[in-house]
Amino acid sequence: MEELTGPRLYSCHKCRNHVSLHDDIISKAFQGRNGRAFLFSHAMNIVVGPKEDRQLITGLHTVADISCRDCREVLGWKYEKAYVSTQKYKEGKFIFEKSKIVKENW
Repeated sequence: MEELTGPRLYSCHKCRNHVSLHDDIISKAFQGRNGRAFLFSHAMNIVVGPKEDRQLITGLHTVADISCRDCREVLGWKYEKAYVSTQKYKEGKFIFEKSKIVKENW
């Protein structure tokens, strides 16, 4: 008998709150503050902090830190605005640092 499982998810590394679906990954080739990071199209169960301008590797962006809704651990950031035209695709997307999330249902 085959065992049915739910969708593959990523969860907060501290409290295991579900924060994104594996199917929402756009790219795994991003750099976070503490190493590798993933770009996601959607996020859930997070709190979006205040917007701030930040100079990143790819230029100036307006971003807002994202935290786990349950334990408030900062997990990455949301791209609010990109000032370089080639970076506009990031607007409204989410960066999760690989070290801050864990796989569920794999």
